[in-house]
Amino acid sequence: MRRIHVGNALSAFGLGFTVPYLYVYVAQVRGLGAMTAGLVLAVFAVAALVVLPFAGRAIVRRGPLPVLLAALVTAALGALSLGLAGSAAAVLLSAAALGAGQAVMQPALATMIVDCSTAETRSRAFAMQFFLQNLGLGVGGLIGGHLVDATSVSSFTLLFAIEAAMFLLLVVVMATVRMPSAPRIGGAPGAGAGKGSWKQLLRNRAMVQLSVLGFVLFFACYGQFESGLSAYGVEAAGVSTSALGTALAANTAMIVVAQFAVLKFVERRRRSRVIAAVGLIWAVAWVAAGYAGLGHGSQEMATAAFVFTYALFGLGEAMLSPTVAPLVADLAPEGMAGQYNSAFALVKQLALALGPAVGGPMGAALHGPYVVTFLLFSLGISWLAVRLGRELTAVQDQPWLGKSRVVAQGVVAGSGQPRAHA
Repeated sequence: MRRIHVGNALSAFGLGFTVPYLYVYVAQVRGLGAMTAGLVLAVFAVAALVVLPFAGRAIVRRGPLPVLLAALVTAALGALSLGLAGSAAAVLLSAAALGAGQAVMQPALATMIVDCSTAETRSRAFAMQFFLQNLGLGVGGLIGGHLVDATSVSSFTLLFAIEAAMFLLLVVVMATVRMPSAPRIGGAPGAGAGKGSWKQLLRNRAMVQLSVLGFVLFFACYGQFESGLSAYGVEAAGVSTSALGTALAANTAMIVVAQFAVLKFVERRRRSRVIAAVGLIWAVAWVAAGYAGLGHGSQEMATAAFVFTYALFGLGEAMLSPTVAPLVADLAPEGMAGQYNSAFALVKQLALALGPAVGGPMGAALHGPYVVTFLLFSLGISWLAVRLGRELTAVQDQPWLGKSRVVAQGVVAGSGQPRAHA
């Protein structure tokens, strides 16, 4: 488990190391223009959507470790190629390899976490993963920002070379992992089923409802951080770029500070109720955002409300990290773990692709409708969570009840991840 957590931290470090500077690198440093830079960012999402449907079956058939190693090598080659690419075609192909590798890492690492945890330790394991991911993203972005020079191609080449080296170092670390057989909670719908299939997954009503809920979670929160909400802050609330950076820092700080305090609170509560509470917290966050942009108060009050909005989102994220991912794991019947894990990751990628496309223009131009729309989405999260609770067994919703019913079945169990925001 320690090696897996190191892997999560290193992969997040590599992501934070380069992604914030991709646009500047492609558009300005390589001189390929804003359109190519936009296409590069789109390629990341498209590559993830293409590979994730196949990743689940590969994890089921081969195990998570070989899939992870292949993803790491692919990502390393993509990162190194991106640092050397000088043409639009080479940049796009390199971005596709990097995006595909990074997308597959998520379900593979999550599956390994479940294999190395029990029903009693799983929530804490995923909380630690989320903590380290955010820490890695923050540290990677900070160090990367001090290394790059917009006037020097070689500084960016060095940046991508270091990212590639991080992925290869992770290959060495993860190659030493010996995966144990993981205990599982009995009673999941469809338990005992053989090989996974998408058709079987879609017949699991609880998993379908959780996927719909996951889409709304990622669409209404993570999909707005660096698109609609930031555009709204600048255009409606008059927030400066430095204040926007402070808001993002407040979000990360809230996660880092509150994660394990929140864990103690949620561990003994119904998962469905915790998710419903997150919806209400985020509804308050959107009310604060509405005050920041539409309240006609002083600029200082507007900025404070906007920073408070991001901090509340961070509190909700900290509550979700030990809740949603273990729930996906407990819903997965025997032999279906990789399929469930990748399916939830696919839902996440769809939401992250559509969220900025919808929220960006609304946040920039339709200020009132934007806030009202996502306030309703947040309330919808609470409603969907309550409905989901009716589909879950007592042990799935309250895993501590199953301590005496945990049985060792030696299966690969998977789980989807609420992403540390990028």
